Amino acid sequence: MPKPPSGQRTLAVVFGAAVRPDGSASPALARRVGYAAAVAQADPNVDLFLSGGTGAYPPSEAAVMANLLTGAVSAERLTLDEDSGDTLETVRAVAAHARANGYAMILTCTDAYHQPRVGMLFRLLGFASRPVRLAARGPRQLRLKMWLREGAAIPYDLVAGISAAWRERA
Repeated sequence: MPKPPSGQRTLAVVFGAAVRPDGSASPALARRVGYAAAVAQADPNVDLFLSGGTGAYPPSEAAVMANLLTGAVSAERLTLDEDSGDTLETVRAVAAHARANGYAMILTCTDAYHQPRVGMLFRLLGFASRPVRLAARGPRQLRLKMWLREGAAIPYDLVAGISAAWRERA
């Protein structure tokens, strides 16, 4: 795990995933939160940015994450982003938050198939990010489907990310 210079703050971003009909976390969401909690517990200079709006089922993904973190990470170290509905919106919200609060490093807590797109978008918005490595879980067929979906999303978000970066610099 990359370490920032001593005393400098790190922001670990937890990207949302599905909330189940009963309001509980999907396995993907719970796994992402678990890894982020371990990172934050290991280093008091790591704050968590929990991102995800309300999808098919309430509550918001960010609220479910915060609930999972109760007792594991203090609420003062959590930022909830309940407005972002997709990866680009999350990255833009994180970039604004990181700039405003002087974070030295950004860590990304999401599945391996999602990391290339997340890293690309952060680079387009002027930030270096480092992935938190999550163990692959779930049926092989589902993982393949997710890699294929991400492959299709990268060109779209490349264009959208360039446009967002251009607008923010103008």
